[in-house]
Amino acid sequence: MTVPELARTLGVRDCVLIGLGSMIGAGIFAALGPAAQAAGSALPVALAVAGVVAYCNATSSARLAARYPSSGGTYVYGRERLGAFWGYLAGWGFVVGKTASCVAIALTVGAYAWPAHAHAVAVVSVLALTAVNYVGVQKSALLTRILVALVLAVLAAVVIACLGSAAPSRWSDGGAGGAAGVFQAAGLLFFAFAGYARIATLGEEVLDPRRTIGRAVPLALGITLVVYALVAAAALKTLGPQGLAAATDPLAQAVRAAGAPGLEPVVRVGATLAALGSLLALILGVSRTTLAMARDGHLPRGLAAVHPRFGVPHRAELLVGAVVAVLAAVADLRHAIGFSSFAVLAYYLIANCAALTLTREEGRAWPGVPILGALGCVALAFALPLASVLAGSAMLATGALAYAARRHTIAT
Repeated sequence: MTVPELARTLGVRDCVLIGLGSMIGAGIFAALGPAAQAAGSALPVALAVAGVVAYCNATSSARLAARYPSSGGTYVYGRERLGAFWGYLAGWGFVVGKTASCVAIALTVGAYAWPAHAHAVAVVSVLALTAVNYVGVQKSALLTRILVALVLAVLAAVVIACLGSAAPSRWSDGGAGGAAGVFQAAGLLFFAFAGYARIATLGEEVLDPRRTIGRAVPLALGITLVVYALVAAAALKTLGPQGLAAATDPLAQAVRAAGAPGLEPVVRVGATLAALGSLLALILGVSRTTLAMARDGHLPRGLAAVHPRFGVPHRAELLVGAVVAVLAAVADLRHAIGFSSFAVLAYYLIANCAALTLTREEGRAWPGVPILGALGCVALAFALPLASVLAGSAMLATGALAYAARRHTIAT
């Protein structure tokens, strides 16, 4: 029986914008405060550490995605390079961890758009964006392009207002969090950098995958690094580490402290749009990995169905949207960030190990890149808050037990 394939419609620009829509927003509006609480005035150092690990992971992912241009990302790479179990564990970590990411970003939408009814707004946002994804990835890319342009304009206004303000600098208000705090902050910030995975998981819908993915991943990551650095510097200057850590709406408070209160409503709108852009691409990526795992029988095979008109995995998208909507009604934002970070770092650990097995003819990068990426993933994962480490470890153990149970059932 022929497996239905997804339509290839995405070019370099679309992929870069999907990556930007995934990264910009999650980091600035969700992870910046918790990271400042952990690292204090050393937040820029934590940002650099997260950026280095993200670069290594991005390079490994891009090389693997060019070699295996099909939906599923590291689920496919782990399966092909390391064996079925490691591919499954990567897919399990991605689906569960990124479902938590979807919940966190949906709650960010609610927190900025209508704080008094944050959970209700989160649920409505998930349902609306699931409907957008259902009618085709090209329409999703178009909406992401609009959202990214608007959010970048808002962030530029924040940076100009804060860095150009005559208000005294509060950069040194509050000490650094030490090495442990820096690594914990880097792990939390990694939650924001993981958006380039969306490009890899869309490999089956990308035109000329080897060229397109290889160019889009570093472009999206590089632009995001510059944006993060500028916005973090602006927020630290006006609020200081302690003020940034305590704020639930740090950028809105930053422009107020900088003497530009008229920008506050604009920032709130920008935060909402940024989170919506991230959520749009997150749901897109989780549904594609769900599709790949369903094709291989690790999830119900009915989830592998592709819509005959829209060319999308419609059942997988509906399931992901429903699960995220239910969790968004009850979950806590900061716990969701920590749990998601642990799961996604485990996912990229497998990606780096898979990249180490590539030959030169297959497009292997310098071996130091995946080695540094793998070590960085382990260091950042276990530097996260203890509750996140325990919950994430339990999640991976549950996935491994489910895999073993399925293999035992098939064998008997």
